[in-house]
Amino acid sequence: MDAHLRELRYFAAIADELSFTRAAARLSVSQPALSKQIRSLERRLGFALFERRGREIALTRQGAALLPAVREVLASWDRAYADVRALGGPRTLVVGMQTAVGRERQRHALRRFREQAPDWTVSLRLVGWDDPTAGLADASSDVAFVWLPVPSPDIRTRTLAAERRHVALPGDHPLAARAEIAFTDLLDEPFIAPPAAAGPLRDLWLASDARRGRPPRIAAEAASPDAALDAVASGVGVALLAEGDALLYQRTGVVCRPVRSLAPAELAVAWRADDTREITRLFVASLRPEA
Repeated sequence: MDAHLRELRYFAAIADELSFTRAAARLSVSQPALSKQIRSLERRLGFALFERRGREIALTRQGAALLPAVREVLASWDRAYADVRALGGPRTLVVGMQTAVGRERQRHALRRFREQAPDWTVSLRLVGWDDPTAGLADASSDVAFVWLPVPSPDIRTRTLAAERRHVALPGDHPLAARAEIAFTDLLDEPFIAPPAAAGPLRDLWLASDARRGRPPRIAAEAASPDAALDAVASGVGVALLAEGDALLYQRTGVVCRPVRSLAPAELAVAWRADDTREITRLFVASLRPEA
């Protein structure tokens, strides 16, 4: 029976916290997504890892017996990965993105980074909205461009820009002719939402902070700006996105309009708090916040 490293990290974090809620916050994943992963792992293992006692949990006998081996596997992998990356030859910094950064920021930052670290290459990877850390939580990314907030005390962030939120509408929508739209006029619209695993990203792109307790109408879920705009173009619903993305992601038959009365979306660079490498510091320093 094979298990993914991510699942083992999830198991170890829950064992540390003895709380799905605290472990989810630590891992920067939603609690439902974490529970689903553990249930899937337990099904494949053929036994339960945790006993659920109302709001409290405890390791089962099998879980307690398995935990030391899991910790050893994770520690061995982390040591081996660090050792291999320290070897000579081409080295790669993996940059996770929840959105195509564009906005001229990416090009200038990469040029400055290469000038300071010519023996490093940068690998850009687009990560779905179902991971609000853009790969930092499971170490598949070294640094990341994320939308705030990131729900983890183990991740550091620095804001790069604040952008107005826009709404993407089908071109024939009654509101499409307006130059600007009040959010109150969108409250009853069907929305394209990020998946529940997106956690705070789902709230950001549904403008939960401005609904005053009114639940949104969810027409469909999408794990990326591209998928969300495809759904809008098909007439499924409307979607919120940042001003920069309104320019970067364009679709025939879709119009984007600024929305009044919404707090701006904050784009940030993020990295793990325990990553003290000079190369990470150099990359973060190459990104200059907008004035």
